[in-house]
Amino acid sequence: MDLVEVVREEDAVVERASERVASAIADRDVGESVASDRVELLSYPVARVIVSLVDENVCTRYYAEAEASRAAERFREDFGREDGRAAITRRAVLREFDLGDAVTPQRDGGFAVGVAAYLRHASSLRGDEWRLVNRALAVGDVPVSEPELDDLLREAVEERVKDGLPLQVPDAIGDALDEPVASIRETLADLDLTREIDTVVPDLFPPCMQHLLDAVQRGDHLPHHSRFALTAFLGNIGLSTDEIVELYEVNPGFGEEMTRYQTDHIKGESSPTEYTAPSCATMQAYGDCVNPDALCEHISHPLSYYEAKIDDADEEELEDWREGRDGDEESADADA
Repeated sequence: MDLVEVVREEDAVVERASERVASAIADRDVGESVASDRVELLSYPVARVIVSLVDENVCTRYYAEAEASRAAERFREDFGREDGRAAITRRAVLREFDLGDAVTPQRDGGFAVGVAAYLRHASSLRGDEWRLVNRALAVGDVPVSEPELDDLLREAVEERVKDGLPLQVPDAIGDALDEPVASIRETLADLDLTREIDTVVPDLFPPCMQHLLDAVQRGDHLPHHSRFALTAFLGNIGLSTDEIVELYEVNPGFGEEMTRYQTDHIKGESSPTEYTAPSCATMQAYGDCVNPDALCEHISHPLSYYEAKIDDADEEELEDWREGRDGDEESADADA
């Protein structure tokens, strides 16, 4: 039975696939497994198709994270079994994710991971302990504990789930999944998936946005798609219309009325939609993806990059930025 037949005739599979995606968005989990192994197995590729048809960055990200978390729970349970009934071994999982040759068991119970593999999977993990500078790098290997290796495996699973998304979906399959796709889009619309970021730190902006901001401050003329990307990003992270308009004042041909109108429209102040900054794929397509760094390889959206940088930043430094911005706002109010 091919996938077209599955989505047209297997209601239980489509229902479970829809639940996987909806639960990922709402609960960061893929929901309870069903009794039928066949339904559970087939629901995974159908869920990937639904995510591809929805084609929203936040949906893809939450779905991949949820699938990876569920997989990690299961393989950790198997790794810890002492009754000889484990369904899979750590060595088998390492081989499955092309890490077999990169990981070597150590006498102390830990592992040594090749630096290239470590950087690939640790770059999106939070916490100073994952920074390479805080690791005892020796002969091209990075020491990790057993739980830390399992965290790296979870990241490898997430990367595998994301790989190839969104898929190219034939019309016959897309038409059969119209209803569940519409339902997922309603779920997205009903949820406030925009994280409240109360700190604006230009030093932590993704390289693409730093490049666009630098261009604005030099007085360079930006094409429409670049202005939209930067304006949406700045609005998403909490800048006011006044603050955004002020940034564009140095641009040639600056017109305050038009700039304010466009900014209010993008921010949803004068339109029914608050626009989100374009995904990394869209930035690449328009030539706005500039100077990508190691974190960019594991990030699919500029906002995700910024959130990761904020999470990893020193809290005292962030507080200094908040206080400095509050002081600037108070001075502006006093001058007014």
